[in-house]
Amino acid sequence: MPTIKAEYIWLDGVTPTAGLRSKTKILDKAVKSFADLPDWGFDGSSTGQAEGHFSDCGLKPVFFCPDPIRGKPHILVLCEVMNADGSVHKSNTRARLREINKKYKNLDAWFGIEQEYTMYDGVGRPLGFPEIGFPGPQGPYYCGVGTENIVGRALVEAHMDACLLAGLTISGINAEVMPGQWEFQVGTLDGLNVSDQLWMGRWLLKRLGEDFGISISLSPKPVLEGDWNGAGAHVNFSTKIMRAPGGLKAIEVACELLSKKRQEHIAVYGAGNDKRLTGKHETCSINEFRYGVSDRGASIRIPMATANNKSGYLEDRRPAANMDPYQVCARLIETVGGESR
Repeated sequence: MPTIKAEYIWLDGVTPTAGLRSKTKILDKAVKSFADLPDWGFDGSSTGQAEGHFSDCGLKPVFFCPDPIRGKPHILVLCEVMNADGSVHKSNTRARLREINKKYKNLDAWFGIEQEYTMYDGVGRPLGFPEIGFPGPQGPYYCGVGTENIVGRALVEAHMDACLLAGLTISGINAEVMPGQWEFQVGTLDGLNVSDQLWMGRWLLKRLGEDFGISISLSPKPVLEGDWNGAGAHVNFSTKIMRAPGGLKAIEVACELLSKKRQEHIAVYGAGNDKRLTGKHETCSINEFRYGVSDRGASIRIPMATANNKSGYLEDRRPAANMDPYQVCARLIETVGGESR
């Protein structure tokens, strides 16, 4: 009889930015489908999701994959949070994306997410920053090589390998503009799958960081003083009509639709994003909206390849590193799910 360690993972109720929680359940048989995964529960009063006098919350498995840290046959299990009576908990943002996906199924929306993050040492200092003062100016760190430019690569490589072993659709990694800042990309997938896999990728990154003595920050602006980039989660987005021949017109229509919903998008694009979207460091001001071909200072960048092919995808550069992908994907589908179909 096999003994399976199943790590149940969920989003907590901390505001304005939900965090990740997890605990281990021992199963006595191999898991081949969701039918083999029991629902579970937790103390919601300790996660910002219930009060002490009525504290039980439920965990409903929605995605599972091999556990690359513990190895076979153990698994990681991502869960939606439910109320004790089985109804959807108010913190469960995945449930709304499920409904949006059904409503706009014919849109055939695809997503790729570029997750930036910042590494910190054990004393709360960005990795690569000296004890006093700052590193040399930005320039050599982006996609750099060598100890004079790069820190934290061992964790980055371990994380990439873990994502691949888990079967996640990770499509790449790179060092970012600020020292100690990196990025991994997930997709291309539909909204639910890209969001599930991004959360799983985030959990693996934080969990592996424990082994390296490195903490991971998704702060949109980790270093406020000085000339340093923030951290985003750029979202590459397309619909069936955008990907079809002549789809550039649909992309331009989508950009116009997005321009009319600027505030609604900013509201779910990550707390503290105003410190990042300043109009500097490859961002457009949070108070403006513009789009353009190959423009990394725009709200929406239309990649050069898309413009040349007259079809493809757009890149929404506004989401912050700490955004909730369930909310971001739902908002994009809902906004673009009208005329541009």
